[in-house]
Amino acid sequence: MFGKVFGRGAERPAADPYALPAPRRQRNGVYTLRALGDTRVLALVEAADAGEWEAVKEALVPFDLGRDHHVLGELADMDGVQHWIGRAVEEDKEHRATALLISGARHITWGWEARTAARAVNVTQEQWRVFHERLHIAEEQLLEAAEARPEWVTPWRRLLTSGRGMSLGPAVNEARLDAALRRDPLDVESHLEWVSQLQPRWGGEPGRAMAFARDAFARAPQGHRIGCVIAMAHIEDWVESDQEDCLVNPAIQAELRGAADHSILHPAYVRRPGWQYDFNMFAMALSLAGERHTVRRVFQALDGAYAPWPWTYFAEPEKEFARHHRRA
Repeated sequence: MFGKVFGRGAERPAADPYALPAPRRQRNGVYTLRALGDTRVLALVEAADAGEWEAVKEALVPFDLGRDHHVLGELADMDGVQHWIGRAVEEDKEHRATALLISGARHITWGWEARTAARAVNVTQEQWRVFHERLHIAEEQLLEAAEARPEWVTPWRRLLTSGRGMSLGPAVNEARLDAALRRDPLDVESHLEWVSQLQPRWGGEPGRAMAFARDAFARAPQGHRIGCVIAMAHIEDWVESDQEDCLVNPAIQAELRGAADHSILHPAYVRRPGWQYDFNMFAMALSLAGERHTVRRVFQALDGAYAPWPWTYFAEPEKEFARHHRRA
């Protein structure tokens, strides 16, 4: 039975002792992922929401914030962190680099919140001012964190986003990408950010993002998350296209199946906190491509866990997830 669900010859993944139970009441069998689906991350999120720096540090012990992009992202996306993290930066000399990293990441997200997702022509002068002010703070803090902890990759990945927002140019951002990949040649989040930056809407040339993704995937061992870059590159092609069904192609379907089998569906794949984001990427890409076989395995593994990214490219992201979930 399990072979049909997880793939021929595969075994059910071992039970995760830190898995956060899914909500009892699920709308249409779907629920929004909370705290990366991990009880330890939930403790971190609750400590950060309370503004308790000592509790945040204690909750961070199981994680490597210099490499764990998903855990850092939980703090970066939390409204209110910006109100207390500055004190930690100034007062906690021993953990200053960690506080700088959290503050810098939060200021980038906070800056984009001020700018909003509106087209550039519709962003007001005041919004631009606040946006650049917050990104400038983020740049200073992340560069200091990177200098203090040269082995960390997360500051460089975040600096790619701030560099794009501040229009620092390709030379600066390419140097930052190189810095990230020197620390981890297959860092997934740095690759995903670069796939985005290579899109025509950010000044890139058509086809460059896909070539970049395929080159990275070709170098990845079995079970590595880097397969997600293939899924995201196809999603980005769909975003750029005027054709809703541009991914409905046998060759694209085959490439996505192969990438999923080599990465998230491979027995060597490790389900770390936030693994559901990887599966959501493939769920969306396979759905857009009209694939009907591997997509079932992906949705079955998710068991209704909806992670907003990258479904937010839709006007009603959760409804789209639920619709494709029912089809699968």
